[in-house]
Amino acid sequence: MTDLVFLLLIFFMLTSTLVTSSALDVTLPQSKAQTVKKSTITVTINKDLQLSVNENIVSSNDLEMVILRDIANDPEAILILRADETVPTGEAVRIMDIAYRNKIKMVLATDPK
Repeated sequence: MTDLVFLLLIFFMLTSTLVTSSALDVTLPQSKAQTVKKSTITVTINKDLQLSVNENIVSSNDLEMVILRDIANDPEAILILRADETVPTGEAVRIMDIAYRNKIKMVLATDPK
């Protein structure tokens, strides 16, 4: 019985380290979509309209410069937009516009259910 408890403890300790976290806590909208396998750059907008690029918090003014710097070496770059479900559409569209103007492929992240 002790061995079983010990193995379960090890299992949960190992699997808990595999959970990825983001710099900003967001609640994604739900969908039945598939997840994207390749993620080059992730832009996150939380409910307080704070922005992060690849888990580094950035200001709204520096966002485009940081995105362009991060994808400069990858012509097949994909931008993943993780916007909280309470974020106004205008904020998400502003990020989409940055991607469109710079010809960056973009995906809107959702919470698959």
